[in-house]
Amino acid sequence: MNFVKGLQMSEYVYKLYQSSQIKCLGTLFLIVNCSHSAPVRAILHYVQTNAHIEEQLLLLTLLLCSTVSLLVRVEISVALKSEIKKLNIAHAVVWLLVAAQVVVSQLNLVSHKVVASPYQWEYPYLLSIIPTVFSFMALPKNNISYLVISMISAGLFCVAPILYGGMEMFPVAQQLYRHGKAYRFIFGFSAVSIMYLVLIISLQVHGWQIYYSKKLLDAWFTSTQDKKKK
Repeated sequence: MNFVKGLQMSEYVYKLYQSSQIKCLGTLFLIVNCSHSAPVRAILHYVQTNAHIEEQLLLLTLLLCSTVSLLVRVEISVALKSEIKKLNIAHAVVWLLVAAQVVVSQLNLVSHKVVASPYQWEYPYLLSIIPTVFSFMALPKNNISYLVISMISAGLFCVAPILYGGMEMFPVAQQLYRHGKAYRFIFGFSAVSIMYLVLIISLQVHGWQIYYSKKLLDAWFTSTQDKKKK
């Protein structure tokens, strides 16, 4: 039955196209494709039965504008989700490297001369996997609560340990820069240099995570408000 009604609406729009009232194939395509949804089908039915040709064109134009606006919001949401997923994966890789160093050091799997013991900031940073997990959980079903938790916990478990780590390792980095002396190594490389590189990468990843999450949250709020108005 829904298919038949949608087909009838599509035929009606095509008649308008034949009568030279709608000459934009893009407009015709959008209206026909949206004619299977119940709200749009109801509007088209009202236009077909109750409105004059000028009113029909005006209402169809408004319907088209609303449809385009919806498609743009959906496209933005999809793009933001894609970027957040990439950043989440990047963070997961960094987290695994930090976790590997902590596990190897705690279990004494290799000598500390090969893999140095972790700095203090690395232990609380292990909790940074929590916001990433909530972010992954929020994306499939557009869960606003999980996304908010992810953003708040990112500040606590991601950004805060990174800032503390920068201050903790600064004297060691300063000594390495001035005197060229290093006391901790990871596979022959200065541990402080490697961990500062990890800090810089992590800070950028988490900064973009929070930024894109805020943009996505705004898009979801706008969509939710529009649904409530309807």
